[in-house]
Amino acid sequence: MTHDHDLVLRPTPAQTEAALNPPPGRTGGDLVVETLAGLGATTVFGLPGQHALGMFDALRRSGLRYLGLRVENNAGFAADAYGRITGEAAPLLLSTGPGALTSLAALQEAAAASAPVLAISSQVPTAGLGGGRRGYLHELPDQAASFRGVVKSVHTVRTQSQIPSAIEAAWKSALSAPHGPVWVEIPQDVLLAQTVIPVVTGGDAFPEELPPRPELTAVAADLLSKAARPAIIAGGGVVRADASGKLKQLAERLRAPVVTTPGGKGAFPWTHPLSLQSWIEDRHTTDFLEDADVLLVVGSGLGELSSNYHTFKPRGRVVQIEADLGKLESNHPALGIHADARLALQALLETVPAREDATAAVRVREVLAKVADRIATQELTLEQDVLASVRRALPADSPSFWDMTILAYWAWSAFDAKGPNHMHSAQGAGGLGYAFPAALGAAAADPTRPVLAVSGDGGALYSIAELATARQYDLNVTWLIVDDGGYGILREYMTDAFGEATATELTRPDYVALAESFGVPGVRTTPENLEQDLARALAAPGPSVVLLPAVLRMFAPTHLG
Repeated sequence: MTHDHDLVLRPTPAQTEAALNPPPGRTGGDLVVETLAGLGATTVFGLPGQHALGMFDALRRSGLRYLGLRVENNAGFAADAYGRITGEAAPLLLSTGPGALTSLAALQEAAAASAPVLAISSQVPTAGLGGGRRGYLHELPDQAASFRGVVKSVHTVRTQSQIPSAIEAAWKSALSAPHGPVWVEIPQDVLLAQTVIPVVTGGDAFPEELPPRPELTAVAADLLSKAARPAIIAGGGVVRADASGKLKQLAERLRAPVVTTPGGKGAFPWTHPLSLQSWIEDRHTTDFLEDADVLLVVGSGLGELSSNYHTFKPRGRVVQIEADLGKLESNHPALGIHADARLALQALLETVPAREDATAAVRVREVLAKVADRIATQELTLEQDVLASVRRALPADSPSFWDMTILAYWAWSAFDAKGPNHMHSAQGAGGLGYAFPAALGAAAADPTRPVLAVSGDGGALYSIAELATARQYDLNVTWLIVDDGGYGILREYMTDAFGEATATELTRPDYVALAESFGVPGVRTTPENLEQDLARALAAPGPSVVLLPAVLRMFAPTHLG
């Protein structure tokens, strides 16, 4: 009898010839790029550095496309977006010490948002590993320790023969549900040394699936089939698992209203009769969800932003489908199903019968009307008009990337993403500077459609150097910068809490002139002309900047009592 695990893939004659007679002049760096290509990678991001030059030299002998950014953290954001758009593990090549550490904030965002990033960093020479304090440039006692609390897995290479297997293991880790960033580090001398190891010709690029336990989906199906007032919260896990279609089928079968979290934007059609949209930071929505007798939570840990700042207190049964084991029941008791959202929803679709409920769509309309009435009393016409102008100017199939800025906070609740995987923000970790470099990564992933980045003037200064990257690679990204003269949301928070703001006001450049100094077209607009100016910029090939001087306000929160 032959078992699957007894099967061995035999090399072809061409592979045998290549293995026996590898081309001369190859190094450990070649093993890195060959392994990436064998796993299916086509594009890498990063910055060179002294210890990493072996990898970068090998790039010129490979077919991989390289996009070099100007700051390691921005390179991480670009890789993050590339991974979100393509579903592939985006390689990020970094150098030791300061270069590696500068990427930490981007890797935290990738971890929080389950974006597959394969970070490969150099290390000090092998003799300096283990904290021996040899005094090498960039030396840390334990570089990997800085990343263990951020990434999914850490892989330290010590010899050339370990390179292909370590990168393959990291690749699988990044793409196993839940997706996330991983860390590989390779000493400088291992990267630079000549190698006699055969050319890497392939790799197992298929991560293991995460199916649900059948006894748990059976209980969940029974609860949902008997529910009188079911409701669904759809998080980023639905988008990452490409499960939006299955979510729609299940919601329609159950006649269950659906609200999407900020990370789950686009997971459910915005104008669907069962769509509560994304007004999760609203007490009317919170009350509705609390009243559900069975609440299905898919791909969300119900963290701070997804629970109206932990004021959400469900009264019915909660069924939680989550690929991240640590998030199961982390905030609320539930029937916890550790699974990929797509596989779990498919299991429910196979067992849950259809139910009739003529009141579901009516109740959804009532909640949305209450939300609209609440916002209407706050005299926020400017903010709503600006967001509506952005939506009309942006093509329906174009992705958008949003920094931590007031307009983005509006977008979390009020922006129609027009589809799954179309709207992304830094709400996972909450760091500044995400939007523009992430948009560059998305444009590299799909150059056929324009990409929008939205930043405030404070966040824009984190990534202004990447205007050079946008111009160098002629990427189709339009950057909308809303200039309010400071850290606008912090200004609001501090004024509300303390009566006045401190350290929030900024001296800033002329962003239009600055963009033009990089060879990037820029235009200063007004709220009245925003739609026309933004649409024109998006329609033009290559990068552009649209500057909107405006002081926007947030709608009043409902979680403060």
